[in-house]
Amino acid sequence: MLVEIPMGNHWYSFWFNTPYYHVLYKDRNDQEAAHFMNRLLEFLQLKPGSSILDLACGKGRHSIYLNSLGYDVTGLDLSERSIHAAKEFERSGLRFFVHDMTKPFPEQFDAVFNLFTSFGYFETEGEDLQTIQSIKSEMKPNGVGIIDFMNAEYVKNHLVPEETKVIDGIRFQISKRLEGEYIVKDIHLEDEHRSLRFTERVKTLYLSDFLRYFDQTGLNLIETFGDYELQPFDSERSDRLIMIFKTS
Repeated sequence: MLVEIPMGNHWYSFWFNTPYYHVLYKDRNDQEAAHFMNRLLEFLQLKPGSSILDLACGKGRHSIYLNSLGYDVTGLDLSERSIHAAKEFERSGLRFFVHDMTKPFPEQFDAVFNLFTSFGYFETEGEDLQTIQSIKSEMKPNGVGIIDFMNAEYVKNHLVPEETKVIDGIRFQISKRLEGEYIVKDIHLEDEHRSLRFTERVKTLYLSDFLRYFDQTGLNLIETFGDYELQPFDSERSDRLIMIFKTS
């Protein structure tokens, strides 16, 4: 039996809260998270004890590792299922909350991390700007912000139209396409006697778009990187767009 999930414009509020999302992306492992965080912290020179906001933290893999290094970490995510799982790891200096990142969290931090393309889901530019403004409000006066986004140009040029994955006995048939200014991923999964369809939509935002957002919200871009080794950003060859910014 095929079940179509009516997710509308806010597809992410449902899809991210299903167990299938975490099965499909289970290859995002702790070793990958630790390696990226080590390189990033080396660049930022954040002292242990500094406060970090992990915005759209999922189940908290980055947050947990950062706390193990001595940082005071707060993780926020819209998914109640993810935060429920993350809360099992709460301890001194590590806490998690369900929160919509378009709205300001009522605290300020030495650093705000928004990692692994946890942006670009919204339908309007107003929501994008509102999120950037919220990030700014969550940064201390001398704080730093990091957005780790896909390199839209690279992704468009290397789009794989169709692929099939079998993970934990679940068959995922995935198709990708360009639809206006969005990269759309249709996910058809078969789990025992159930057949479900989900859709992801991520806006093809470029460095020029983020620079415009930063200019409108009073933020200054100070560095860009193109991968988790922190190599220089190249609009044609880099698979990531990692932006480091501060308040102006």
